[in-house]
Amino acid sequence: MDSSINKKERGFAGVSLEDLPKSHSFTSKLPGDPKVPTPESSRMATTENVQLLLPRMVKDGLFVYVKPDEHDMAKTEVLAVSPAAMRDLGLKLDEKESEEFKKFVVGNRLFEEESYPWAALYGGWQFGDWAGQLGDGRAISMFEGTNPSTGVRYEVQLKGAGRTPFSRFADGRAVLRSSIREFLVSEALNALSVPTTRALSLSYFTNEKVLRERIEPRAIVVRMAESWLRIGSFDIHRLRQQRNLLIALADYCIEEVFGGIEMIVNEAKKNGYGDAYEGLDHRYRILYKEIVRRTAETTALWQVYGFMNGVLNTDNVSVYGLSMDFGPFSFMDTYDPTFTPNHDDHFLRYSYRNTPTIMWWNLVRLGEDLAELYAVDDPAFLATEEYLSSGIPESKFEDFVGRAEKIIEEEGEFYKSVFEKHYAAGFARRLGLTQTKDTDKDGIIESALELMKVHKLDFQHFFRRLGGVSVFAKDAIDVEVIASVFLTGQRGIGVPSTEESANSIYEWLTNIYRPRLEEEGSTDDRARKSRMDNVNPKFVLRNWILDEVIERVEKLGDRKVLDHVLHLALHPFEEAWTAEEECLERYKDEQRFSGDVPMEGQGIMCSCSS
Repeated sequence: MDSSINKKERGFAGVSLEDLPKSHSFTSKLPGDPKVPTPESSRMATTENVQLLLPRMVKDGLFVYVKPDEHDMAKTEVLAVSPAAMRDLGLKLDEKESEEFKKFVVGNRLFEEESYPWAALYGGWQFGDWAGQLGDGRAISMFEGTNPSTGVRYEVQLKGAGRTPFSRFADGRAVLRSSIREFLVSEALNALSVPTTRALSLSYFTNEKVLRERIEPRAIVVRMAESWLRIGSFDIHRLRQQRNLLIALADYCIEEVFGGIEMIVNEAKKNGYGDAYEGLDHRYRILYKEIVRRTAETTALWQVYGFMNGVLNTDNVSVYGLSMDFGPFSFMDTYDPTFTPNHDDHFLRYSYRNTPTIMWWNLVRLGEDLAELYAVDDPAFLATEEYLSSGIPESKFEDFVGRAEKIIEEEGEFYKSVFEKHYAAGFARRLGLTQTKDTDKDGIIESALELMKVHKLDFQHFFRRLGGVSVFAKDAIDVEVIASVFLTGQRGIGVPSTEESANSIYEWLTNIYRPRLEEEGSTDDRARKSRMDNVNPKFVLRNWILDEVIERVEKLGDRKVLDHVLHLALHPFEEAWTAEEECLERYKDEQRFSGDVPMEGQGIMCSCSS
């Protein structure tokens, strides 16, 4: 059974794309670019004033109405559809076979009467420097679809659908290589219960090529998220001193993204943070705290599962706490805290070790964006013409800065506490513990990570295989057994010998791990294995697997491997997926993909090009 299906969803067959409830709160409740103020003006611009829809600076408004490219349906192919995303959006699974769906996912079916497409404006701090206007350069939002069963609303986008005013010098298109990566990792993270944007479908154009590092096939990913707002959405309006837009966006975020202040506080209470929100009566302070909380929780889960996003610029950081914008990403292979998946990240800014710190750096930028809203001495002042035109008066500026700095410092402590709580709890679950102690982070967790680092153990396999070790069975742990469990793969040069590593693992198991289990009464090996198998994936979407999938799809025309790897990504905790006698080819792939990483496949890095 898929544990992600809640009681409300069971028995819900889904609806057609036509019948899916659609809305467009983003464009109906926020100001758009005054040069293209209505859908009709966008329609007219396609023939009469097309430069308005081409790359340019958008100096006012939060979005621009724009349509995706149209395509010859005979030269398009839907390569894959995620059944999990279909279910979560509220679509019936067989809808993927309909002509309506096939037209929609390549940009040929619009729902203009319900929601005219748009591209959003944002900016960003990239590698520590302000990059200015960025925006949806190749993503076009089609509508907000609400699942009739769960009530969850998703903003549905086509990525790679064509130029928008934010495309800068690019072509608004996406290549098959990066599209496969984003499609699969979006669904893989969700299956691990890591908050993430989602991917509904992947389509390919048989007659179109795109120039990047080389000439590559063109593709479109249909992706969806509860919100596509990011820290960079706020950055640009603060730095442009567009206070009216900043307030409008903050209010929209509170009411439409998070459901209002009451819902934010109730959600915090449900997650055990009611005391932190107690006494906060300023809506923008609560907004900032909520974004800090969600970001800290997701960042902790990235660390727990060894996931890294190699471009954690503010334009790639969700205010909803979602993993998003997947360029050079990676799951950890051999444990190395200095590893970065981005081969252009020469200073390791976005390495595994630095991820929690850089995420706080990004949140400080958000704190600066929102400071005038939450640190003003009189909230009523925000509605005055004086504030909107000139900001905080010079006579009050010193006191304002002091309050803002104090609040950001307090939120820094909150970020740290939330992160450490979820970090410790997440690793405790992966280690099979049923309780979390204050000493775990610097004790059993740190000792396990140090063991992996020194002996170059596979980060993912370590936890899954640890669950299969009979720690309390008489004479079950010995050096030979340990070597056969943990030291099966290639570990490179300059590592301790197999015997030395096995002895070190043995010492850790008997002197640290077993006593910690005994301390909490978790001495049933079978029950512990069951717990651990439910949180430690056997299949992890590693970069070497993605490279093989891309090669087989793009060069060999192998379509089956994409659906096969998607299935593994959606069911990562299974012990086996296909019986050998059922399909030998699938079985062999599954054994390879869930087995030891080949030496040449370890630590693969990627570029930002997509």
